[in-house]
Formats: sequence, structure tokens, C-alpha cells
Amino acid sequence: MTTPGTALGLDPQLLAIIVCPQCHGGLEPRESAEGGELACQGECGLVYPVRDGIPVLLVDEARK
Repeated sequence: MTTPGTALGLDPQLLAIIVCPQCHGGLEPRESAEGGELACQGECGLVYPVRDGIPVLLVDEARK
């Protein structure tokens, strides 16, 4: 469940500082069938899941 005014229920300050652990590109939140994900806007293009409002920023858990 998301909180009004926040993307995927994540704190806006957190979204402002976290980056892709692979290429250090910015991360864009978006809704998905599983609840949400953070898509890298940098060169690698990996997509990280958000589970129960917690971003899983592990390269091994990401998908292309």
C-alpha cells in the first residue's frame, strides 16, 4: 500500500539519495504487478524490486 504523495510508499528523501548499486545511475520508481520496482536510468538498465515498502538493491535480485 502506498502513502499519498510518495512513490511506492518510499520516503521522498530516500528516493533522492539512493542510486543503482551497479552503475550508480538514478532510480525511477514505478508500479508493477508485484507492488513496485525501481528502474535504473543509467547505463545498466537494471530493475530492482520493492518488497513491503523496502527497496531490494541487490544486483543478484535485479532483472534486466
